[in-house]
Amino acid sequence: MHNKLLNLFKENRTDNQEVLEMLFALKDDLPLKDCSSQAKLGVSELKNNVVILLITRAELLPIEVLLLLVQQIFDRAKLDRSYEIVWVPIASSDTWTCAEEESFDFLSNSLPWFSIRQPWLLSSIVVKFIKQEWNFNEDPLMVVLDKQGMVTNSNAVDMTLIWGARAYPFSTSRENELWEEQPWNLQLLIDEIDPKVAKWVEEDQNLCIYGGDDLDWLREFTAKMREILSSGLQLKMVYVGKKNPSENIRKTLRVMVEEKLTGSLTLMKINFFWLRLESMRRSKFRLGHTDDKDQILEQLSGLLDTNESEKGWVIMGRGCSTDGVSLQGREVMECLDLLPVWGEKVTMLGLVGAIRTAFEPALLAEPCHHSNIVPFVEGLKDTLFCEKCKRPVEKFVVYKCDGTA
Repeated sequence: MHNKLLNLFKENRTDNQEVLEMLFALKDDLPLKDCSSQAKLGVSELKNNVVILLITRAELLPIEVLLLLVQQIFDRAKLDRSYEIVWVPIASSDTWTCAEEESFDFLSNSLPWFSIRQPWLLSSIVVKFIKQEWNFNEDPLMVVLDKQGMVTNSNAVDMTLIWGARAYPFSTSRENELWEEQPWNLQLLIDEIDPKVAKWVEEDQNLCIYGGDDLDWLREFTAKMREILSSGLQLKMVYVGKKNPSENIRKTLRVMVEEKLTGSLTLMKINFFWLRLESMRRSKFRLGHTDDKDQILEQLSGLLDTNESEKGWVIMGRGCSTDGVSLQGREVMECLDLLPVWGEKVTMLGLVGAIRTAFEPALLAEPCHHSNIVPFVEGLKDTLFCEKCKRPVEKFVVYKCDGTA
């Protein structure tokens, strides 16, 4: 049967039925169930759909990852029901324990997708195939089958946590395509984790995202920012904590509310923020990108690998603009202390351009003629700044043949 499965995934077919029937051959015409309605289902329900096999241990996923996955992938108002998720839980040993069965029963009655009805009846050969051919061990997989039952992505977990339903049809080629279209900007960082912050990004407002857990630093930073904002600078501030939020972050959030420091994400959304960043870095690495040749990966690593000795960090930018500035630790306070140097230049150069004048060499006497190709994204603004000389750049439109008829 193992070889038959191997060969089956190499054959061209008109639909996914033969593949699914062999995977879920449980001597039952209705091997699946709709977790939300508890209805028993046959594999014919999955015909003409992209099928995502969510393969995990019986306890499913860490709660934060599960909640983020549900939030991201079930925003389906913008997408027709052209894909389905089927949960395929695998026991930690050859025999299901009572605890694993209880965990499955509870979770499979609560989830918004399909699952195998009796996973303990899954063929041992199929389980072995999943472990050997799809490299399942402890970490969850989302194996994507197209409408013909061919594997188009061996693990779509990260792209799903990053882009949600926009990642459809969840193939590796789609993952590459999304990254090719995606610039480094605040929209990528925030996505739609928090509706209010997403609205600020959409409105192209100046935004300051900052993190850390040193309360003294946070108090000093927010006090200086209040002084700056009182001068009339329009800027929204969002606190996003730090990676792997601990009890210290809970305390920090309580203090920020009590002392009315600034707005922040909730603890759950702070978790979502950092989980997405980690997924972005894993996705980039899996696709063969490296820090020294990829601006997004370089910025992600800078955030995720922030030295514990650094008291805090800040990213400032505007909406979908690709122009942003990142500062850490002492740089942040130095920047704010230099407000008299850059404050009056905000109108001419924008917030980010003005801040750069306080840290970087003066504008060159002449334009440097540096060019850069920026992928078009919805909401991309006309005014961008040169990476070299910091002057506003002239825009040209480039058309590229996509190779289709």
